Amino acid sequence: MLTQRNIFDQLIEINLSELEPHINGPFTPDRGTPVSKMKTEAAANGWPIKVEWGLIGSCTNSSYEDMTRAASIVEQAVAHGISPKAEFGINPGSEQIRYTIERDGIISTFEKMGTKVFTNACGPCIGQWDRAGAEKEEKNTIVHSFNRNFSKRADGNPNTHAFVTSPEMVAALAIAGRLDFNPITDTLLKR
Repeated sequence: MLTQRNIFDQLIEINLSELEPHINGPFTPDRGTPVSKMKTEAAANGWPIKVEWGLIGSCTNSSYEDMTRAASIVEQAVAHGISPKAEFGINPGSEQIRYTIERDGIISTFEKMGTKVFTNACGPCIGQWDRAGAEKEEKNTIVHSFNRNFSKRADGNPNTHAFVTSPEMVAALAIAGRLDFNPITDTLLKR
């Protein structure tokens, strides 16, 4: 009987319970910051802390699973009477996703929070977002789950600091309205 031995150059073990969410950006998806260090990084780099918009969707991070994870965060906030401090929008990646999340009540969950439902298209991800006020070119922060966040990408404003993170982190940060909110350690109170 032959046995095969697996030979590896290196074995890497990762304890998943020690991982924490990251927020990437601004202006590049290559700069990742653990959520626990965002307050310090933002202060050191002069990034605006107030989150103006949270956006989920387009072709990236808008699967049924992505939408349900974000909706879970929204449901918890709604159940506790917490409303978002930032504008919040979802952009289903396809008609199939839009239809399915509408059929299963996920869109209505988002709508209970006042979330804007954009069309199933590329939209903000490719700069087709006619965002009110962007023409003023004021320094501001948005968080989204799109895969691109370089300067002027979402709304044409070179001063929009766009940060990329997971759909559930986008939901949490839009609800908190702050880039330095850490959902692992921080809590939100009904106002």
